[in-house]
Amino acid sequence: MSKGLPKRSEDYSAWYNELVKKADLAENSPVRGCMVIKPYGYAIWEKMQAELDRMFKETGHVNAYFPLFIPKSYLSKEAAHVEGFAKECAVVTHYRLKNSEDGSGVIVDPDAKLEEELIVRPTSETVIWSTYKNWIQSYRDLPILVNQWANVVRWEMRTRLFLRTAEFLWQEGHTAHATREEAMQEAVQMMNVYATFAEEFMALPVVKGVKSANERFAGAEETFCIEALMQDGKALQAGTSHFLGQNFAKAFDVQFANQQGQLEYVWGTSWGVSTRLMGALIMAHSDDLGLVLPPRLAPHQVVIVPIFKGDTQKAELLDHCHRLKKQLTAQGIRVKLDDRDTQTPGFKFADWELKGVPVRLAIGLRDLENQTVELARRDKPSKEDKLSVPLADVLPTVTQILEEMQQSIYQKALDFRQANTHTANSYEEFKTLLQTKAGFIAAHWDGTPETEERIKAETKATIRCIPLEGQPEPGNCIVTGKPSAQRVLFAIAY
Repeated sequence: MSKGLPKRSEDYSAWYNELVKKADLAENSPVRGCMVIKPYGYAIWEKMQAELDRMFKETGHVNAYFPLFIPKSYLSKEAAHVEGFAKECAVVTHYRLKNSEDGSGVIVDPDAKLEEELIVRPTSETVIWSTYKNWIQSYRDLPILVNQWANVVRWEMRTRLFLRTAEFLWQEGHTAHATREEAMQEAVQMMNVYATFAEEFMALPVVKGVKSANERFAGAEETFCIEALMQDGKALQAGTSHFLGQNFAKAFDVQFANQQGQLEYVWGTSWGVSTRLMGALIMAHSDDLGLVLPPRLAPHQVVIVPIFKGDTQKAELLDHCHRLKKQLTAQGIRVKLDDRDTQTPGFKFADWELKGVPVRLAIGLRDLENQTVELARRDKPSKEDKLSVPLADVLPTVTQILEEMQQSIYQKALDFRQANTHTANSYEEFKTLLQTKAGFIAAHWDGTPETEERIKAETKATIRCIPLEGQPEPGNCIVTGKPSAQRVLFAIAY
């Protein structure tokens, strides 16, 4: 099987695009900027979804669903919010089609114009806060801890599968609280939930931080984030959690009677991650041979490939493979038995390597006679790393290797990030690092939007976050020389 993947070192963008398609994750749709997520890609997303949903519910959240369409007037109620999303909105203006008089096809019926245009949701704060007005009267109604799994539309001009599409899948949490402190705790808690998921399931090391005012979510008072570094040295925002203050409560007049009977505005948060995490998973771990999936998110953790010639051998081997699959599955391991007789074993090996299955077990007649299996692990693809494992030891060996792989994939990504995090003490050094090295640059900034905009305009680097962890190191801004409380992380970002 010829994989035909470009090398990452030669054309990272082409490598990514081809890998997404050849690994059967997604493809472009007939609608420009949208994608078809194929079954294998969706299976990975389902694993992400299941783990995140479990984590949300463990922190007291419940799922609901809100409308896809938002009245245009709703977006006008929160000025910063509408300004932040106005250029990305898809607008529904009519509700009916009719056949054209010349018989050439259907046209929009000019008599079916909506009284008020509807926005296809770019995010749901406005429609949800208009709903919360009906749900909240008293402090007894708080907190509200709601999440929804949905799709959103943000009209992107330059798209890339998973990373930036006009329509994408995500979850969005929207919570309402009686106090500022409780809402802020919620926003920080959800940033930490995202960080735990990224590191423990995606094997993706992240930096937790706060966004600068320029990078903050439209309508929020504070945006918490997790930032990750991809193998090409570009940063990727992997999740955000927003402290909304009382902005949306005031915009939609959501008030509650406190314990003293006085009316107060509700405090809010919103938080979300999307199918962009699929892009992060691919770019952080995969290699020139294909996907490398962390075992905890792999749809198939183990693939069994029988090697046979003729129906007699096939029947005997398949019986053995089914027993092995049952043994592994009984211990909670996700196993795929590839019993296709339309493809050679070599094709199957390459196919599952491309799709990133963590462990491959190959069994031929000689293995059956010797009561062994050949084991190959995806993170060590060289022939020298293959193992011959006694059949009696397969279960403990596979269990141990899956856990080792989860940790080693994370450690490899962490080592890469540490090796590609640099420090700049002057603007010239900063610009030289951007031109000669990839990765994060820790540098001092004076805290003003003007300086941040200048750096972005001159270098294309943005402030990815103001880190929350580590010891603050006071200094002076690399551009203006003004005092700076701590270094912030800059990078070229997706």
